[in-house]
Amino acid sequence: MFDKYLIKHFIDYLRLEQSLSENSIIAYSHDIETFMQYLQGVNHSMHIKGIHLDDIESFLAYLYELGMSPGSQARILSGIKKFYKFLIQEKIVEENPTILISSPSIGRHLPDVLSYNEIISIINAIDLSQQFGHRNKAIIEVLYACGLRVSEIISLRISNIYNKDEFIRVLGKGNKERLIPIARSTLKTIDLYIENERRRQYIDPKYTDIVFINKRGTALSRQMIFIMIKKYAEKAGVNKTIGPHTFRHSFATHLLEGGADLRAVQQMLGHSSITTTEVYTHISDQYLREVISEYHPRFKMKEY
Repeated sequence: MFDKYLIKHFIDYLRLEQSLSENSIIAYSHDIETFMQYLQGVNHSMHIKGIHLDDIESFLAYLYELGMSPGSQARILSGIKKFYKFLIQEKIVEENPTILISSPSIGRHLPDVLSYNEIISIINAIDLSQQFGHRNKAIIEVLYACGLRVSEIISLRISNIYNKDEFIRVLGKGNKERLIPIARSTLKTIDLYIENERRRQYIDPKYTDIVFINKRGTALSRQMIFIMIKKYAEKAGVNKTIGPHTFRHSFATHLLEGGADLRAVQQMLGHSSITTTEVYTHISDQYLREVISEYHPRFKMKEY
């Protein structure tokens, strides 16, 4: 049967065999539960062997009619494909209908990027005299200085900050560790937070090694980071829809604009494939055009 028991085994597979992060596991399990709810809603058989290609295609059409974006549809389809990979591996089904389904066309998405001046204006909008001002400044500086994901910033550990060597150790997707250089100025900002705020508050014993702590003495949530960034962006007059990932995009783009090697940026971002990192080279195309227009003699010549 297509039931909660089967989903539990799927979650165990994602956690133990795929070594996925908890956020990815939650997303995949939600995808499958959404598909189950659809099948129940149309009174379809809930037996896993009774689900065929046209059922999955009908589900995707249903998501489209709901107005769901192609990107969101593609992500849910990815979850269903992962589920069928598990079913095949466990010999629960013999055929995988998802191999005949292509992901919805979503085009190439170019992430929003902040200019360096916009980032500085957001940092300057933080009132250090307010509670958690030093913490929030340190969070934004680390997001931009190291290109971290939001899940990586909230789980960053004090024991993984190497002040002397100016590196931090990050646990990324799939429990993969990587070392990222960190600027001395950013390390000083972290130290100011620890000395001025963190030492003076209660910290839950389970979170003594976590760098960024909330008022209850536990780790920050992803939502808190989003809300905090939105508040400071509005205060700084930055009229863009941004979140924690925007600083990661800006980190990568600014490095490439400055001439950094693509593979070095790939390693610092924790991308398993360089093709994922290559999207940032397209963001820099306009920058390259501006440079050649300004400095190349042929582009500077007037038309006659």
